[in-house]
Amino acid sequence: MVWDQSTPFIIDLNVVAEDIDGLGHANNAVYVSWLERCAWRHSQYLGLDLTEYRRLDRAMAVVRHEIDYLASAYEHDQLQLATWIVDWDKRLKMTRHFQLRRPVDGVTLLRAQTTFVCIELSSGRPKRMPQSFIDGYGAAIRQDGISNPGVDQ
Repeated sequence: MVWDQSTPFIIDLNVVAEDIDGLGHANNAVYVSWLERCAWRHSQYLGLDLTEYRRLDRAMAVVRHEIDYLASAYEHDQLQLATWIVDWDKRLKMTRHFQLRRPVDGVTLLRAQTTFVCIELSSGRPKRMPQSFIDGYGAAIRQDGISNPGVDQ
């Protein structure tokens, strides 16, 4: 599979009946949930799960999604969603890119970019990233991404 960038973090997705809208294809809101799922799986892989977020009283919260819907997904499609952390300031902001592909025909269905801001969970206000975020998320950038295919149904 050819990806937009090298060494992506990848999850596998199966389009199920509940993902399909009245037009007969996966609903755009489902794609957003897949982006969130992929970002979380990558964060967990990097050692930054919800337990760690709570312990540190910090989280990376979405402030902006930019999504280009390029082709439709249909029930029973087997898809792969890749993500990369492409930019960060080591203080507050981090940017991820995503690419959704259908391996059977090689079609890219979606490209997206999400901007996150580090917040303090107890107040909901922007707060500087703790060192463990810098170490964990920084490892993904320093290694030019991480290749770890996952399975998600």
